[in-house]
Amino acid sequence: MTNKAELLFKAYRDKAPLEKGKFNFESTQEAYQVQDDVLALKEENGEKHQGYKISLTSKETQDLFNSDSPLFGQMTDVTVKKDASLSLTDYNEPLLETELVFLVQEDVNGDDTDEEVMRKCLVAPGIEVPDGRYDDWFPKTTFYEVIADGAVNGAVVYGEAKQYSYDDVKNIEAVLYLNDQEVKRGNSEEVLGHPVNSVKWLAKALEERGEKLTAGRFVSSGTFMLPERLEAGNYRVEYENVGDVQLTVKP
Repeated sequence: MTNKAELLFKAYRDKAPLEKGKFNFESTQEAYQVQDDVLALKEENGEKHQGYKISLTSKETQDLFNSDSPLFGQMTDVTVKKDASLSLTDYNEPLLETELVFLVQEDVNGDDTDEEVMRKCLVAPGIEVPDGRYDDWFPKTTFYEVIADGAVNGAVVYGEAKQYSYDDVKNIEAVLYLNDQEVKRGNSEEVLGHPVNSVKWLAKALEERGEKLTAGRFVSSGTFMLPERLEAGNYRVEYENVGDVQLTVKP
């Protein structure tokens, strides 16, 4: 267990952010090892590994962190907000992203076809709340810092999950509302061209680590648009073909 992991877990537990640049990372491998160690500390404290979020799935977001590839973070059951509400006081500097959430029904392989992945997963309209364990973190943290911090995961909420085809979620629009006022729009093509590509990327990335994308996990597959600062109010995201999801944010 590294000191970096212990400090990140303490920042998460105590809601006390760390100074940016506190850690130096030598490699992506080291950053993912710290992420694994933080997850282990969460599990020691009663949390259960529930799923994944995928970040940097568009060129625009990759450019923010000087990357040419996505990254993933592991999330626990504590981060899944089934009642579709949360409080700003539980987070550091939270954002909001519009993402489709894939619920894995059958193990996904890295060499599965698009159609096989869609058949193996249900898809739900989702909202993901990124939050970092660093002070003034977005978009000023480094690629390695983001990985070590579990892809700066905060929370995820999703609506009704159904079976969809590849074409059902191809080139679809999401519209974000706050207190019934439109905030912005985004398209599924921003997610590596199609959200299924994000899930396939994750399956391959896990296999390179000797792991598997298994049934029972969720995958928050990547944002349709650049994130918004989260504020108190009532959010709604309407996804073409997929339905809507709501989130109430308390002060």
